[in-house]
Amino acid sequence: MIDRAEKGGTVLPQDLPDPAVVAALRRLGVERLVLAAHAASLPSAAGEETGRGSAYARGGGEFFRFARELGFTGIQLGPPGRTSGNNPSPYDGTLFSRDDVGAALVPLAEDEGWAGILPRPALEELLAAVPPGAAERVPHAHVQAAIRAALGLAYDGLRQALQAGGAGAAAARGPTTRSIAEQLTAFGRAHRAWLAPDALYQALVAEHGDEDWRRWAGPTAELDRRLGSPAADERATARRRRAALRRRHRQVVARYRFAQFVVHRQHRGLQALCRELGLELFGDLQVGTSLRDEWRFRQLFLAGYRMGAPPSRTNPAGQPWGYPLLDPALYGTGDRPGPALRFVLARLDKMFAEHDAVRVDHPHGLVCPWAYRAGSADPLAAVQGGARLFASPDLPDHRELAAWAIPRPGQLDRGQERWADGWVRELDEAQVDRYEVLVAAALKRARRHGRGERDLVCEVLSTLPYPLRRVLARHGMGRFRVVQKARLDDPADVYRSDRARPADWIMLGTHDTPPVWRRLEEWQTSGEAGPWAEYLAARLAAPGGERQALERRLRGDPGLLVQAQLADALASPARNLLVFFPDLLGMREVYNRPGVVSEENWSLRVPPDYRRAYALRRAAGRALDLPLALGMALRSPLCGEPDPQLLARLDAGAPRG
Repeated sequence: MIDRAEKGGTVLPQDLPDPAVVAALRRLGVERLVLAAHAASLPSAAGEETGRGSAYARGGGEFFRFARELGFTGIQLGPPGRTSGNNPSPYDGTLFSRDDVGAALVPLAEDEGWAGILPRPALEELLAAVPPGAAERVPHAHVQAAIRAALGLAYDGLRQALQAGGAGAAAARGPTTRSIAEQLTAFGRAHRAWLAPDALYQALVAEHGDEDWRRWAGPTAELDRRLGSPAADERATARRRRAALRRRHRQVVARYRFAQFVVHRQHRGLQALCRELGLELFGDLQVGTSLRDEWRFRQLFLAGYRMGAPPSRTNPAGQPWGYPLLDPALYGTGDRPGPALRFVLARLDKMFAEHDAVRVDHPHGLVCPWAYRAGSADPLAAVQGGARLFASPDLPDHRELAAWAIPRPGQLDRGQERWADGWVRELDEAQVDRYEVLVAAALKRARRHGRGERDLVCEVLSTLPYPLRRVLARHGMGRFRVVQKARLDDPADVYRSDRARPADWIMLGTHDTPPVWRRLEEWQTSGEAGPWAEYLAARLAAPGGERQALERRLRGDPGLLVQAQLADALASPARNLLVFFPDLLGMREVYNRPGVVSEENWSLRVPPDYRRAYALRRAAGRALDLPLALGMALRSPLCGEPDPQLLARLDAGAPRG
């Protein structure tokens, strides 16, 4: 983390953003301005480049400070779970273990609080071996192997220091290493419920040489696949097998526990830094389940079905995610939660203990998930022929789902596709009660942690099935409005800024869309830039000559068109704005192409010289300019009488004027 003394002392939150930016956001009614950057994408500071960003390293902390300087009030990280060597997607990571590859290594070698347990030569060797280009794109396989090996060496360093007792250099570190060991023991006790099974799984990975439990082979494979949730008649056998694995792979288990201790301790430091900077820290509750967690919780999932994305405007073909579905028979109620609901609540307890707010990935997966048959030779065809888990009372091809149907047959609109938002056309309040079980429990848990409805951020994109709409409306929760996806020729389009509501979140793009600067080039080629200029001028300028003049400027200055999109989002009724880091920094590279397997997915990073690059691009109108956009928003007829003094202060902070 950033050394406060090295940076000249503590910097109070009010010293960071331009007061004019703060005043303008307040005047526009913007409550949250959040910058999204997954931890692996963060830049590294000089002398700490491991090939991957870390929210706990100096480079990550400095980038968060940069965000606060610009006026951002929060940081949205991606899902925090441990990723596998087979799949770098954070949305397929573990649900309880944090990703140990996100550890900051330099403190383990240099900070007094870590007693130098990572040998400096080992750190230097790792830093020297980083592949070329890693500062721009994460080489996932390399960093997973290298960082996990370094954490293993740090654990060995801790053990050796403890064993050395009063011998040599270890004597000076003795009290600190004993303190670390005591903290490690306390951590293991406090988190045993999830840490013990996750560490056992790592022992099984070592035993079978494969991270995917479905591919394990050999005489113990069948039992090992059930060790996370054995049948009643094999619990004694499973208990003996687990004990044998822990003995044989003692060091594997110990190193896993230690790595989790490191990243959890460093995460507490990140929480403290964000509080000091005045930044809210947003977590990401993914809809999917990792293989490690599916192995552990197999008894909670519905047999024969998987969860996917139905056909929609965003994904016309649908997506066979392959995630297991929680068994509705195991939900229980908010007052008497069953095992499936307790599983969800345990996840939320951990997320709210570690973050200020939580983004809920694809909330239809909690309310009305799309189910398709497991084991199909053609998963894409299977997902296209799927059905809503709770809205299929009489489908001949999914008779098994009738037991879980909430709407009655007469409440369905048979004229629509079964995946359409209007497939369910009406519900009574008691039926909404049944649909909202997981969301209502999540909100109750949020309140237990001192949070509320606004702290569960629902990533609702183009798909908003009627049952989900009813649940969100009941709790006053908003949706996402992705500006670059708007159809300007459709006044009812869900992505248009003029459709936004105060509880919504509005953004130019997400991690699954091209950066707005790449989209700008596409609009210029396709001719869509002209309609955008007309739409934005109508939103941001009064009728007549002023509007015509602004439209001419936007047509002639493509970069200003993007600033106007940001201004329009700021002036919209939505109280919450989310900005993905490539949009802010003027980058053209794509972060993730949904539904495409590519080594480049999930790998794009903030460039090391982001401050200089951002300043140059902003001056050229090729990066987001918050003071400029705020000034445009405040001058619009959407925002009432402007404040000349505030506008002058914003203009002074906008290099393009």
